[in-house]
Amino acid sequence: MVVLIAVMVVVVLSFIPVGLWISALAAGVKVGIFTLVGMRLRRVPPAQIVNPLIKADKAGLAISVNQLEAHYLAGGNVDRVIDALIAAERANIPLLFERAAAIDLAGRNVLEAVQMSVNPKVIETPVISAVAKDGIELKAMARVTVRANIDRLVGGAGEETVIARVGEGVVTSVGSSETHKIVLENPDSISKTVLSKGLDAGTAFEILSIDIADVDIGRNIGAQLQTDQAEADKNIAQAKAEERRAMAVAQEQEMKARVQEMRAKVVEAEAEVPKAMADAFRSGRLGVMDYYNMQNIMADTKMRDSISGNGQDKEKGKKLE
Repeated sequence: MVVLIAVMVVVVLSFIPVGLWISALAAGVKVGIFTLVGMRLRRVPPAQIVNPLIKADKAGLAISVNQLEAHYLAGGNVDRVIDALIAAERANIPLLFERAAAIDLAGRNVLEAVQMSVNPKVIETPVISAVAKDGIELKAMARVTVRANIDRLVGGAGEETVIARVGEGVVTSVGSSETHKIVLENPDSISKTVLSKGLDAGTAFEILSIDIADVDIGRNIGAQLQTDQAEADKNIAQAKAEERRAMAVAQEQEMKARVQEMRAKVVEAEAEVPKAMADAFRSGRLGVMDYYNMQNIMADTKMRDSISGNGQDKEKGKKLE
């Protein structure tokens, strides 16, 4: 019986967190023993509820057990929410438990947000490449000092959006400068222009300042673009010249083909002359004396050509051909 009673006492003590109940009573926090048993039955670790409750009570926060237990069952971090509420109360930042629980359930670190509200965070952007109107590339790096905006933590954009907007503002500011020398002389003009755009709208942060940490000169983009354009124009001109040359060669070959065609027609026509003469002899339209007279005229013409030198020119032309 003694062993059985001892075993039953051990089981009851392991199921009922008597030590935690005594700690709560010693801290002045009223937590019923049956409330702790109910946590066990609901599979809620009593230590993760009672210890934050003691911490909140000592800090002067009016938080109930049901609020903490409901937040734990919803998947929240009870201890972190209590720490955030205590930090906000000490920093005189208005933050209710419902707002802190919503921020925690949204996946944001509510304690880090409260700490960032007290101690602003510096976000350093990567190297931003921008080109001024004179075609010179400038590489700038900015440091953005931000403070968490508690009211916009739920649904507000994160650091990536702030960095992207600052980069866009730097590119726009440098691109609107007449020369890169103006930017190098007054880099603060970039930060003033970017800061006046209200880049923190819709984000979970409040931008306090934008400082240009470094500005370096990059490539001469304008000269490179002009060089590329000149090279492209040259290639286009060469292509058009090659096209005209090809057309001229094709036209030349076409003319040669036409000349050969005309010569063939001349030869064909000359071949028809004897046939026509023979037909004239047969039909009686041409007599023998007419033929001899024609031969005499042709011989007389050749003799006159040879005397005048035309014959030699024709022979030379035939040799050249």
